[in-house]
Amino acid sequence: MKEPGGVPMEATAKDWWLYRGAGQPAERLARLQETPPPPWRDYPGTPDPAYQPPGCEGEAWDRTLKRGAGYVPDETETDVVNTALYLRRPLLVTGKPGVGKSTLAHSIAADLGLGPVLQWPITSRTIRRDGLYLYDAIGRLQEANLDQLVRASASRTMATTVTTSKAASVEGTPGPASSIGRYLRLGALGTALLPRNEPRVLLIDEIDKSDIDLPGDLLTLFEDGGFEIPELARLSSDIPEVDIATADAPDDLVRIRDGRVQCRYFPIVVLTSNGEREFPPAFLRRCVRLHLEAPGRDKLVRIIRQRLGVDVPEGSEYDQLLTDFLERSADGDLATDQLLNAIQLRLSRTWGAEADRERFLETVMQHLTGPSA
Repeated sequence: MKEPGGVPMEATAKDWWLYRGAGQPAERLARLQETPPPPWRDYPGTPDPAYQPPGCEGEAWDRTLKRGAGYVPDETETDVVNTALYLRRPLLVTGKPGVGKSTLAHSIAADLGLGPVLQWPITSRTIRRDGLYLYDAIGRLQEANLDQLVRASASRTMATTVTTSKAASVEGTPGPASSIGRYLRLGALGTALLPRNEPRVLLIDEIDKSDIDLPGDLLTLFEDGGFEIPELARLSSDIPEVDIATADAPDDLVRIRDGRVQCRYFPIVVLTSNGEREFPPAFLRRCVRLHLEAPGRDKLVRIIRQRLGVDVPEGSEYDQLLTDFLERSADGDLATDQLLNAIQLRLSRTWGAEADRERFLETVMQHLTGPSA
């Protein structure tokens, strides 16, 4: 069996693995769909038959595939990822910067053929609604005001009866059915929760940078697998169905009924954390946790082979760069891509002078933490 890109896997696939398991992606995805969820993770959402999310083609998919194919998981990582898949629980991935936490989400999507990864980057100002949907209330108000001005101008220039003017005023008023859908768009989290027969992969990146309340705000969402859009729910008795855009593209529309989004298959949610804060027990209980350690020499050799397509014979220049990387890591954190950058530069025949070697290492392997960072 081979990994994407034709590189043999180091570990033998276990018969229960879906991610990195035996067989083609379509076969393993079918097994995933056929596996019954835990009773408490079974959701009643009804897919919109007209909605076609992006599949395994196009620029977004190419980016996911390219990034995901370079990830090299070990056996423990693969066990934990598959545990989250079977339980349909979010995967909380912790570890120092540069160990591949975000890339893991792309690896899952690429390995199972689940389409482009949806990404929700977190900052200290992020709130839950940012990930669910965006509503341009100001734009809609401006449209209504402009329409009123146009109608007022028209009424002054047309010689009509009072009755006719009133009728025209009522008929020309922009109703919610004709306008509100244009000013709503689902965020990455909201798009991931759309009802489908197979999951999307959602990357919630650097959740530890969020406001202290955000993890708690996500608890109910992780349990219910759905949410309400109040702006649509208030109109549902008059307008039960509204088409709005998704996070994938402005013209990629999906029909929302009664103002509620309810998943059918809970998305594969990968939350990353650099360990800058602790999370409440209630949040941790709802996640499957995976801690990524900095890769050792053997794994780094596999990563170099997978990402750059070169071997690292003992005593070679690349082996010496790997040794330099590991030695410098003892004085402060380094990221794996810094080693890849160093090897890529040498593949490009740059920094070849021996007198420049120390400056070369200091340039491409600057510490992320420690006294010299």
